[in-house]
Parts: sequence; C-alpha cells; structure tokens
Amino acid sequence: MSAYPDGAFHGPGQEPPVLPPGNPAATIDDISVQIREGQRPASTPGPDGQPRQPRRRNSSTSVEEEEEVLKYGAEHVIMLFVPVTICMAIVVATISSVTFYTRRDGYLVYTPFHDDQADAGTKVWQSLANAFIVLGIVVVMTILLIVLYKCRCYKIIHGWLIATSLILLFLFSYIFFGEVLTAYNIPLDYITVAFFMWNFGVVGMVCIHWKGPLLLQQAYLILISALMALTFIKYLPDWTTWVLLAVLSVWDLVAVLCPKGPLRILVETAEERGDTLFPALIYSSTVMYQVVGTVDGQEGSNSTPPSSPMGGQGPHGPPDQWETSPRRRPVNPRPPGDPNQRRPAANAANPRQEDQEERGVKLGLGDFIFYSVLVGKASSYGDWNTTIACFVAILIGLCFTLMLLAIFKKALPALPISICFGIIFYFATSQLMTPFCEALASNQVFI
Repeated sequence: MSAYPDGAFHGPGQEPPVLPPGNPAATIDDISVQIREGQRPASTPGPDGQPRQPRRRNSSTSVEEEEEVLKYGAEHVIMLFVPVTICMAIVVATISSVTFYTRRDGYLVYTPFHDDQADAGTKVWQSLANAFIVLGIVVVMTILLIVLYKCRCYKIIHGWLIATSLILLFLFSYIFFGEVLTAYNIPLDYITVAFFMWNFGVVGMVCIHWKGPLLLQQAYLILISALMALTFIKYLPDWTTWVLLAVLSVWDLVAVLCPKGPLRILVETAEERGDTLFPALIYSSTVMYQVVGTVDGQEGSNSTPPSSPMGGQGPHGPPDQWETSPRRRPVNPRPPGDPNQRRPAANAANPRQEDQEERGVKLGLGDFIFYSVLVGKASSYGDWNTTIACFVAILIGLCFTLMLLAIFKKALPALPISICFGIIFYFATSQLMTPFCEALASNQVFI
C-alpha cells in the first residue's frame, strides 16, 4: 500500500508520482524534485472527496483591513480630543467668569511655602519644595494603591474611590454650582438645590461605580476632572503650579516606562488577573464594565494595547502568501471556577462588543486634570493669546503621544509631551509674543 494518497502532490495536468515500493528515500527525493520544479502541492481531499483548494489572502481584503484600522484609529483620536477639549473649555470658562477660583483664600496643606512678597530666588526654592512635597504624597498614595491591589483588598480600594467620588460629586459640585449661580446672579431656593444635588450625585455614583449610559459616565468623569483642576488652580501658589506640572510629567514618565514603575506594575497585575482597571480613574471611549481592557505588559509583545488608536495589525507577508492556519485568540488559562474570570459567556456571546472594548481609547483622569490646570492657569492671567497657545500645544502633544502609541504599541505616559509643549508655549507666548505684539500696537506698526 502506498504511503501517500493518489493526487496529493501532483499539479494541474501532471500525473501523480509513482512511489517505488520499499524505498522511502527515493520517494522523498522524487517528490522534492517535483516541488523544486515549481509544482505547488495541493491540499488533502475534503469530506466530499474533492481536493481542498488552499486559500489565498486577497490583496483587496488586506487593503480594506488596513483602511478599517486607519479609520478606527482616526475615530478614536477624535473621541479623545473631544473630551479633553470639553474639560479644558469648562475650566477656562469658569476661570473667566467666576472670580471665586482666582481669588486667594488660602493654600493647600501640602504647600507650606508660599511667600508672595519674596524675591525670585526664594520663590524658586519654595516652589521646588512644594512640588516635591506634593510629588512625595502622590508616590506614597500610588504605592499604597498598588499594595492594596496586590493583596486583593478590593473593598478598601472601592471604598476609597467611592468616598472620593462622594466628596467631588456632592461637596465640590455644590460649591461649584453655588459660585456659578452667584456669578450670574441667578436666585434659587435651598429645596431645589438639595433636590438637584441629591439626584446629580446619586446618578453620578451609579454611572461611575456601577452601570449607566456611556455618554453620561463620560460626562461625569469630565466634570470631576474639571472640578479637581479648578481646585488646584485656586489653592496652589503660582510658581508652584508650573514647577509641579514639570515634576509630575517626569514622574509620569518614570512610573509608566520603568520596568518597576508603579503604574506599569498596576497595569501588568490587572492584565495577569484579567481584571478591569477602576472606572473612577480611567476615561474610556467604550464601556468599561463589560470586558477587560488593560494593556499587555509583556516585553517584546506585538499585540496592540487597548489604549492605542490602532485597533489591530494587517496581514504580514505578500498578498499571495499561502494561509497555513486560521487566526487564533489567546486562550484563558484559568480554570472554569476561578472567581476572577470576568463574564466569559457574555464576551463570547457578543464578540463585536468585546472587540470594541479592546480597541477603545483610555486616558487617565490625572491627564485630564493637569491638562486643564495648565490651560486654566494660563487663562487666569487674562491673556487669550497665551490661553489659545497652551490649548493648541496640549492637543499637539497629545497627537504626538497617540502617534508614538501606534508605533510602539505599548502603554505610554500622556503627560510629558503635552505638558512640555504647553509650558514652552506658555512662556514663549507670555514673555515674547505678547510684549512684542503690544510694542507693535503701541508704535502703530502693522505687519
């Protein structure tokens, strides 16, 4: 009996090779000669007895996939620009119309050095001291969060986040709406205010920490970021604000990119456990509570992080490359009874929604806050040229960050490039461009 079925290796119009009995070496040599002469092997017969034709990757299909990836990436870049713009616009509009956030009523406990009458040298070291004190608190709280997460103290973390959200949605929002009503001279009774604040806060808590419409959840996260930015603008000394922005940008770089960086450890741990990062800390363009949406932390991985606007990779090789195996998704190694496994049946039933989540853009609320702090601080001086320059600089830096994210396909810090551009544009515009334009206007010189 022949070791190979008839017609397994013959090409169109060719007779099948004659297999000499008892000489496997000669059989292999004859088949190798036929393959080297250009005869492409056909596939094995299918269930109906007809030979299966090998599938080719259609060039038009690959082009369509690449166009879909580019379209999806551009769509999610816009999805990220819009909320950042809205958050900064809320802060700038509030700073321009509500004097409460530009009036000095005190300073944060974390900034003990604030002598407004001191000389430039004293202000420099005071700003550095204040910035490093705040940075130390940020580092300690981040490490505490990671320790609690490593120890699976989820109830403590959720209690911490819920308490913070309660303060922001009820106390800070009450102060904000009260000052807005006062600025625009709108009378309102306390019963209506209490009814509105109760509904506003409860709906926000449900949307952020449980489930709700995606647009409503995003709106609450943007408003929370704007409230925190306004608080920092009001209670941080002027020089400390700019030094703190620079210091936090460097810290963001270290925390995300270093192998033992705290934020990188947090993301990798969530990836290993299959957990979703806390929705109260992350802005997402897709639903956060449906499936896992963390970044692959493995070194040398070619997978696209979910925060990347590039939703996937096109096929490798030439268009006529022979397809040898179907694409496979990673298999979850957890046993069926693992409590950390998140809704596998729901994900399998709705693969399109899972794909949407994996491609969704995610940005930390801290990035929203400090983008808005920079633009809001620039607008507090009353120079619209400087404000617009800082606004454009932040969007340019964010665009560069997204480009790098698409290239390197790994988690990247969103603060350094945007904050660096914003600080450079602020000082260049306020110290160079604005005096130059004022001098031209005073001398009636038109360019």
